[in-house]
Amino acid sequence: MAAPDQPAAPDRASRERPELGGDPPGDRNARPAEPGPDGARERRTQPAARLLWTLPPIVVLGLVFLYPLVLLVRQSFSPEEGGTSLGPYTEVFASEEFREALWTTVAIAGGATVGCLVLGLVLAFVLAFVPFPGSRAVARFIDVFLSFPSFLITLALLFIYGSVGMANGLWTDVTGSAEGPFQFLTTPWGVLLAEVSYFTPFVVRPLLAAFSQLDTAQLEVASSLGARPARVVRRVILPEALPALAAGGSLVLVLCLNEFAIVLFTGAKDVVTLPTLIYTKAILESDYPAACVVATVNIALSVGLYALYRLAVGRATRAAGGR
Repeated sequence: MAAPDQPAAPDRASRERPELGGDPPGDRNARPAEPGPDGARERRTQPAARLLWTLPPIVVLGLVFLYPLVLLVRQSFSPEEGGTSLGPYTEVFASEEFREALWTTVAIAGGATVGCLVLGLVLAFVLAFVPFPGSRAVARFIDVFLSFPSFLITLALLFIYGSVGMANGLWTDVTGSAEGPFQFLTTPWGVLLAEVSYFTPFVVRPLLAAFSQLDTAQLEVASSLGARPARVVRRVILPEALPALAAGGSLVLVLCLNEFAIVLFTGAKDVVTLPTLIYTKAILESDYPAACVVATVNIALSVGLYALYRLAVGRATRAAGGR
C-alpha cells in the first residue's frame, strides 16, 4: 500500500516570498523588542548595587590606612609652638643626623637588593634547571621561609657570628684568644648580611614561577643549534626572567627601606636608618613633628620606588611580548 503523501517542506523561495507561504522578509533581522519596565528598573539598580558593595571596603581603607597617613603628613607641618609651617622640614633636612640616616638607608637597601638579585637568580636557576635530590623540598622550604619574621634570621646570625656565638667560641677555644675575629654583625655589613639572608627568597619565588612557564622547546632548539650554556642563559632564559627580577628586586628594595627589626636585633647602635631615626625621634626624644617629617620622607621614597617598579615591570612585559 502506498504511503500517504507528506506535506512538502517549504522551499527557499516560499520562505523568502510571503505570497508563496513563507515568512515575511525582514522577520529574521527584526530589532529585538524593547525591554519592559522591569528590565529598565533592573538596569538602573545595578550601579547602585555595585556602589553599595564597593563603599564599605573604601570606608574601611580610608579609616584604617589613609586617615592615619593624612594625620601624619599634617603633623609634619605642625611645629611644637603651634601653627602650620615648613619649619620641621627645614630643621630636619638641615640636620646631619637625617642626612646620614638617609644615606645609610639607601646604601644598605641598594646593596641588599643587589645581593638578593644575584643570590636569588643563582638559587632559582639551580632549583629550576639543575635537578638534584631534595630540590623540591628546598623549593617548598623557601615558601615556608617567606612566613618567618625577620628577627628570627637575625637571632640565628647572632647565635653563629655574635660576640659569644658559635664561630667566636670555637675560635677562642682553639686559639685561646680573649675574643673571636667575627665582630662584623654590629656593623653595616652585619645588617647587610642579615637582610640578604632574609629577603633572598622574595626574589627566588617569582623567578621559580617564571622559569616554570618557560618553554623547554626553546632550550632544546638552542642547544641543538650549538649554542653554549652561557649563550642560552643570556639569550633565552634571562629575557624571560626580567619581569620576575624587576618584581622581586623592587619588592626587596621597598622592604629593605622600611626594615626596622633587623637593624634593632643586630645591636648595630652606630647604624641609623630612617625607621630607627623615626623610633628615636618619636619614642626616645618625643619630637613628634620631626618623626613625622622623617616618616613622610620614608613614605615618599617607598611610593616613588613602587611607581618605578610598576614602570619597569610594564616595560619588561611589553618587551617580552614583543619578542
